[in-house]
Amino acid sequence: MEIIRSNFKSNLHKVYQAIEEADFFAIDGEFSGISDGPSVTALTNGFDTPEERYQKLKKHSVNSLLSRMMLCSKYQHEKSKVTEKVFFFFFFKKKTLRSLPELKYSCESSSIDFLASQGFDFNKVFRNGIPYLNQEEERQLREQYDEKRLQSNGAGVLSYISPNTSKCPMTIPEDQKKFIDQVIEKIEDLLQSEENKNLDLEPCTGFQRKLIYQTLSWKYPKGIHVDTLETEKKERYIVISKVDEEERKRREQQKLAKEQEELNDAVGFSRVIHAIANSGKLVIGHNMLLDVMHTVHQFYCPLPVDLNEFKEMTTCVFPRLLDTKLMASTQPFKDIINNTSLAELEKRLKETPFNPPKVESAEGFPSYDTATEQLHEAGYDAYITGLCFISMANYLGSFLSPPKIHVSARSKLIEPFFNKLFLMRVMDIPYLNLEGPDLQPKRDHVLHVTFPKEWKTSDLYQLFSAFGNIQISWIDDTSAFVSLSQPEQVQIAVNTSKYAESYRIQTYAEYVGKKHEEKQIKRKWTEDTWQEVERKRLKTQSMSYALQNHYYHTNSLTATGAVEKRSLSPSPAEADLEARVSGEISDAELEQTESCAEPVSEGRKKAKKLKRMKKDLSPAGGIPDSPAKLFEVPDTW
Repeated sequence: MEIIRSNFKSNLHKVYQAIEEADFFAIDGEFSGISDGPSVTALTNGFDTPEERYQKLKKHSVNSLLSRMMLCSKYQHEKSKVTEKVFFFFFFKKKTLRSLPELKYSCESSSIDFLASQGFDFNKVFRNGIPYLNQEEERQLREQYDEKRLQSNGAGVLSYISPNTSKCPMTIPEDQKKFIDQVIEKIEDLLQSEENKNLDLEPCTGFQRKLIYQTLSWKYPKGIHVDTLETEKKERYIVISKVDEEERKRREQQKLAKEQEELNDAVGFSRVIHAIANSGKLVIGHNMLLDVMHTVHQFYCPLPVDLNEFKEMTTCVFPRLLDTKLMASTQPFKDIINNTSLAELEKRLKETPFNPPKVESAEGFPSYDTATEQLHEAGYDAYITGLCFISMANYLGSFLSPPKIHVSARSKLIEPFFNKLFLMRVMDIPYLNLEGPDLQPKRDHVLHVTFPKEWKTSDLYQLFSAFGNIQISWIDDTSAFVSLSQPEQVQIAVNTSKYAESYRIQTYAEYVGKKHEEKQIKRKWTEDTWQEVERKRLKTQSMSYALQNHYYHTNSLTATGAVEKRSLSPSPAEADLEARVSGEISDAELEQTESCAEPVSEGRKKAKKLKRMKKDLSPAGGIPDSPAKLFEVPDTW
């Protein structure tokens, strides 16, 4: 089922129903590109650490646009066949808050060309894409609506009343008094008129509209209704209507309902992601690291700087993830599956010893024929990802005694595959472990080589020709990792470069040690710089306090108007302050007395906040009373 902006609201209940009934969800995304500068493929190498791979993907891919997500939800029916519901969503983020910077996305011409060749409809993204907000943007938008509501109810700080009454103070700016008086006169004429029921004011600034709301809420608490409309030229103006109290309350309720609808529309597709996350059910993808990173980045908050914080945040949002590419690459599947690409995997899982499930499409949903390959078409990739998972899960049941034909998504048999995401093109670390430390393989057989820019792969093979079989993994134009088949030859290879002028060879351990040392020096330099800036700030602040204190004591007047003389013997606090300013207290002492707390990592704070918020959620969803709740799944519009 195709979901775009025009039919999103009318089909949202179907999406929620599918989420509630599903045993698991299979997802797949389409990207406008995965590059901001050099391609990620060119930057990655076979000996990246998980931290390095995360940083490369974060830097060079998150600014691309995740423009289409295919959600395939499946649920078991009588445990003999699978009924599937496939949704594919087109979404596009528009600027909804003036306070937000202009949105920018990167793309690759090759990615655009590939999507076009697969029949991708770009108009559905840019013209009809469903909007969405991340958590911080949603919070800001809610605050804007709350502030606007407070202004219309007269709870703001600015208020004005005409000279005819004295119930509240005049705090209106001088340059706006004439404008407000003219508005008051027009309203008085409206109230005295028996013919006119409405008054349209001229378009004005946002500040003037705020003053009007504040003023009328004090002066006319009953008898009128105030609303803001927009002209065809996008100019905002105020309409004032004469109404009785019952009509006024009815219109206020309508206005509140409209605001809630506008807010729901702005949150848009994020509501679907929140509903999936809130369900706590298994989410499946094929080679899904980028899909997960984009989902967190676009619908929750910017990706954390640190990998461990990303893990903590991801498991908070999606407690159970499963990567079918990793599942197919590990035991007991590794020995019987040669190719783990999605298309080849789907074909292999139709053959012995696997038993593909019987599948039927729910009424009103598209059906797919796996006999005719439809890769990259709408929900097909998500569809066959789900089929691959079911076939492999059921195969695990054959190892039980007695064998089990059907294995559900909640079975303990598949728990070993949870929260491990496949790492592409890393030779000895197969996955990113979201629930703990990553694998740290020995790389005693690996060398780091630096060489002239003109060198090619053939030059490296020639350099190491005496050492048998080698594997080369390029880092950049002037460096690469070279792994030897015999670790005992590593030191021999290093010794050969001692007197070489054009190249240098070092062990992997030496390379990592130097990188760690450089990182520590950079971190210390950053910390020292921050401490120096903070020390100067505190010193400047102390000088400012001293000058203010001196000015106060020498210039303040007593209640009778006499000059208050400053004491010749300053207080201990004043003496300490003056000593700091005069330099009698050293910088070291100043740093000890003015302690500076270390800043808490923003990513970790966000992850902990997500956990705290998620505990307050009601299982049934619904519109929350407080904007502080994380997963908002309103069931009414």
